[in-house]
Amino acid sequence: MVEKVIIMGAAGRDFHNFNVYFRDNPRYRVVCFTATQIPNIEGRNYPPALAGKRYPQGIPIYPEGELAALIARHRIDLVAFSYSDVPHVEVMHKASLAMAHGADFTLIGATYTMLRAKRPVVAVCAVRTGCGKSQTTRKICRLLSDRGQRVVAVRHPMPYGDLNRQAVQRFSQYTDFEKHDCTIEEREEYEPLVGEGITVFAGIDYAGILKAAEAEADVIVWDGGNNDTPFFYPDVHIVVFDPHRAGHELLYYPGETNMIMANIAVINKVDSAGKDQIEQVRRNIEQHAPAADIVLAESAVSVDTPEQIRGKRVLVVEDGPSVTHGEMPYGAGFLAAQRNAAAALVDPRPHATGSIKETFQRYPKLEKVLPAMGYSHRQIDELEQTINAAVCDLVLCATPVDLAKLIKIDKPILRVRYSYRDAGQPELESVLIKRLQSVARPPNKPE
Repeated sequence: MVEKVIIMGAAGRDFHNFNVYFRDNPRYRVVCFTATQIPNIEGRNYPPALAGKRYPQGIPIYPEGELAALIARHRIDLVAFSYSDVPHVEVMHKASLAMAHGADFTLIGATYTMLRAKRPVVAVCAVRTGCGKSQTTRKICRLLSDRGQRVVAVRHPMPYGDLNRQAVQRFSQYTDFEKHDCTIEEREEYEPLVGEGITVFAGIDYAGILKAAEAEADVIVWDGGNNDTPFFYPDVHIVVFDPHRAGHELLYYPGETNMIMANIAVINKVDSAGKDQIEQVRRNIEQHAPAADIVLAESAVSVDTPEQIRGKRVLVVEDGPSVTHGEMPYGAGFLAAQRNAAAALVDPRPHATGSIKETFQRYPKLEKVLPAMGYSHRQIDELEQTINAAVCDLVLCATPVDLAKLIKIDKPILRVRYSYRDAGQPELESVLIKRLQSVARPPNKPE
């Protein structure tokens, strides 16, 4: 019998699992996807061009809240959980719901959907959203480029727009962001890399993306999303930890899997975390990934003109995913305001409108920072309205994207940047190069 399947996702891992595991497998018939975490991604259709010949009408995408009704309506046999950064207990709540309504529940093995590359792959993953993957990825790309390697970054998917146009995306210049109609979340990940001369690939079809990346690179750097595991089999698996959330490495799916698989464990933010927190993370790594090299790093916060902050009432805009489903109460913008003697942090909540207001209702612990939500043109407009309605002297923008180029802000704006910095021995470069030297791959000869 053919098993009827629902794939639970968030427009990323779910599509990859379908492409690699379910699409051409005659044992299964995928009835639909469900979607969560990311606003306004349900109600779409996974298009026939991507779904394959067994799905000529494509595959509908419904809100996750309809899961129980969908299981009953379609007499579903199997629910496949396929998204990331979820507490272990919450995963089991969802499993209980599926099983109570008569369906089996599965998690697909981390290595089962990893594609094998012809070039060495360095994967940068994490145990939680907001640990500092992006700055670590940029550091690694610089290290390898400085050693004469042609480096290409492949980003975990963020296909929030027209899926037909997002199968394989290539970003090497700023006009590509307009060409692909990128959201703020996409720009946050792509812009800093492109600004440093690194080509970035992303999209939906990671077999096609891998083939394109292999043609341009000596080394591929996988830039992970949330705390998901890599889509490509890594020759070196780097995992970033956040001691501000010490213990979370044991509590969230699939971050714990990343920890256990780590070749190099980067304990980030040691410049702002407590000694006890750092040691707790170290002990967990030593227990669960004893073969991993442990590297200490700082998340160095910088502001071009920090004197502008002193004595000002500031509105802090932080990276959206980190402070929403990543559950961080604040980020680099908050730290910059504190360290540079801001007079006050303006509460953005009374000024929030539309989906931004809904975001604060969904994440009530957010009080003094504004998440840079921008998953759609409408939400970007609402973010602009919220910022302009706030009564403040200065906007501190700690999202990696230059917001002033995307929205019209009627106040002075100051960018806060954060970057990777080694904080002792061993340094990241030494352990990375040692690991890579054991990888045997033929040289990439440009055509």
